[in-house]
Amino acid sequence: MKRQEIHVELLLGRRVMALNGHPLGRLEEVRAELNNRGFFFVTEYLVGSYAVLERLSAWRMGRTILRTLHLRRKQGYRVRWDQLDLSDPRRPRLRCEIDELAVLT
Repeated sequence: MKRQEIHVELLLGRRVMALNGHPLGRLEEVRAELNNRGFFFVTEYLVGSYAVLERLSAWRMGRTILRTLHLRRKQGYRVRWDQLDLSDPRRPRLRCEIDELAVLT
């Protein structure tokens, strides 16, 4: 697979589109790990309203507020690095069906 470098700040806040063309949510966080050569590699992306709460470390309180306001349907997703097409970083798209994503609950 071809190596790709993208500035994270250009991805954050971008709307991620599903295969059906509908928006999944905004990309709110990028998770990465350090390998033994000293390079970081992306492991997953967090997308949606729950992802914002996790990024702000307000997970429990925010989740309770969202449920109280009946915004449960606007949850979040964990998108593995290989499930997101970043060939056009301005328009990230899923490479898989939504039901294949891990749900943030």
